[in-house]
Amino acid sequence: MYIVLITYTKPLDEIDYALPDHVEWLKRQYDAGYFLASGRRQPRVGGVIIARPMARGKLDALLATDPFAVQHLADYEVIEFHATMTAAELARVNEASPVV
Repeated sequence: MYIVLITYTKPLDEIDYALPDHVEWLKRQYDAGYFLASGRRQPRVGGVIIARPMARGKLDALLATDPFAVQHLADYEVIEFHATMTAAELARVNEASPVV
């Protein structure tokens, strides 16, 4: 699995302008089964995405299509981890084969 930390690199007015496109992009990734959770960081300096297991290159390719990335509005830090304990709701995710 991955945790993606997004950090804004431009003022919030530029972020807010691109936000509807970013939200649509997120919805497409959920519909495709790639993302498990996402939301704003507090304070509002960026966001967080929890992504399913997949090839790292696939995740990098997905992130490159985010409107925030395309418009150079944010930086991305990707943290890969292997969950050894999960809540029952997430147990299926950890046991599932990686999305490729």
